[in-house]
Amino acid sequence: DRRRDSPAAGSPIQPIIKDVGEVYSRLLDHRPVIQGEIRYFVKEFEEKRGLRELRVLENLKHTIFETNERVLPKCEQAMQDNLSETFKKLQAANAMIHRLQEREYEARKLQADKVTAREEKCIAHWEEFMKEQQNKRAEVDEEHRKAMERLKEQYSDMEKELAKYVSF
Repeated sequence: DRRRDSPAAGSPIQPIIKDVGEVYSRLLDHRPVIQGEIRYFVKEFEEKRGLRELRVLENLKHTIFETNERVLPKCEQAMQDNLSETFKKLQAANAMIHRLQEREYEARKLQADKVTAREEKCIAHWEEFMKEQQNKRAEVDEEHRKAMERLKEQYSDMEKELAKYVSF
């Protein structure tokens, strides 16, 4: 009813409005083109591919199921067996390394004790040597003092002898 009542219903503007609507639908309304492309794509996809994807997905589902049910438990069991064996080997290796470290520590301690004993022996020998040197120095000083006294006495005797001859 409204179309009949509209002012452009019988007027010369009506063909212009129709042309504008047609231009709008061709230039700006892309729905029919997109819907046609979608229908074409779906038709091509269904015809060319068929049930291939469905079969691929079924095979994939079967493979995953088999992996989860059979292969994964076998792998877990093998891993557990190997891990326990590997863990035992690692514990044995760790114990061996610990023993080696203890032996090395003891050897180093023994070596350090030997070095300390040698150092103490050298210190004791050095102290003894220094005491000997002091004793020898004291002996040499004593001999020097005695020699000086003898020389003084000798010179004093010689002066007395000279003094006898000087009075002539």
